[in-house]
Amino acid sequence: MMTYPKRFIRNRVFTATAIGATTLLALTACGGGGAQQGTATEFTGEYTGPKVELDYWNGFTGGDGPFMEQMVEEFNAEHDNIKVVPNTIKWADMYQKLPAAVQAGEGPDVGVMHLEQLSTNAARNVIVPVDDLAEELELTGDDFTEEVWDAGVYEDKRYGIPLDVHSLAMYYNTEHFEKAGITEAPTDAASFEDALKKLKAAGYDNPFWMPAKWPSHLMNLSLLWQNGGEPYDADGAKATFDSEAGVEGLEWQTSIIEDGYSPKNVAIDSQYVAFKNGENSITWDGIWQFNDLEAAGVPYAAAPIPVIGEEDAVWASSHNFFLPRQATPDENKLNAAKVFIAWMSENSDTWAGSGMIPARTSVREGGALDGAPQEPIAAKVDSMKFLPPVPGLGTVQAETLEVGVDNAILGEQEPKEALSKVAAKASQLMEENQASFGK
Repeated sequence: MMTYPKRFIRNRVFTATAIGATTLLALTACGGGGAQQGTATEFTGEYTGPKVELDYWNGFTGGDGPFMEQMVEEFNAEHDNIKVVPNTIKWADMYQKLPAAVQAGEGPDVGVMHLEQLSTNAARNVIVPVDDLAEELELTGDDFTEEVWDAGVYEDKRYGIPLDVHSLAMYYNTEHFEKAGITEAPTDAASFEDALKKLKAAGYDNPFWMPAKWPSHLMNLSLLWQNGGEPYDADGAKATFDSEAGVEGLEWQTSIIEDGYSPKNVAIDSQYVAFKNGENSITWDGIWQFNDLEAAGVPYAAAPIPVIGEEDAVWASSHNFFLPRQATPDENKLNAAKVFIAWMSENSDTWAGSGMIPARTSVREGGALDGAPQEPIAAKVDSMKFLPPVPGLGTVQAETLEVGVDNAILGEQEPKEALSKVAAKASQLMEENQASFGK
């Protein structure tokens, strides 16, 4: 069973690493990754050196894990002089252990992390730039969406090579839709409301459960972008998710409860469990749920979330390969790690089996998603939005936006009041982060 969403909920994948200030300051004082990377010979795209063993850290502990294991096995089979040894750790644990391990000279040789973590780890010199790798592979924004490619850059240096993109999607029960006489997936606010009315008339009293927590804040971000807003300013110094666009999005979310389409006080995971059990008709969740729903035998189909606002937009994230800073650089391991990243990027069609969308356009156009359940979601890849590369933003968001959305959904505060209060706190935390990260 795929455990991806529970890891996001329980372990705060998107929050910054929970490590002490002493370790952070020690990492900041260490030499930058760029200088160390310069000690290696120029990367040529191949590795012809002696046999090396690479320690590879990742957090694919759920239903996505077997697909990553398969890719690693295939890589090892094709490279006699490189052996990649996966060290699979829960995401939250990995993000906590990584800085201390790098500081102690015990970090991995290569790894993968969420896009939101790159800027924080780059600012702390935990990871090093990979511009030379991107240049050698001739990887540019032309083979990726501009949004995901640009989000891997911090302080004019690239720190991640995208493996995939993964977004929210709309799942709907096909049997419920048939009974209600709905022949097509709703695509906008009007058709979505019409579907809810028909489902309710067909006997499904609460067809769309609105969660107070996960993934409600991601729904709110999607709606904010659809309304033309931005959650944070370009400089990463102020939260703007309490704008009219954000408030309007949250008001729509609370209206789902007020109009009787959702029960009140929907607990974490309840909306997804209810969908699996046929208790509701529609749910918005991440595309990592596909394999779990397939295994459960749920009669479902998936489509992009409707455009409730004026613009087509949806929250998304991405897994990015990274290179950690090494206390004692080994140019053989470094170049072997680059070969590994290059191979994984070029062969990411296998990764589509995990439910994710390969980040490279060339891989998608090569047929990787033909017949896959995420194919209709991938058709909207250009509308996917990512959080800006601001160090520490994950923790800020967990302590503010998520709390404000939760308070409004639970009816404890009006949407405008809820967002205004936490936005002020978010801006204060962001200013403190700028000082902490030397901005």
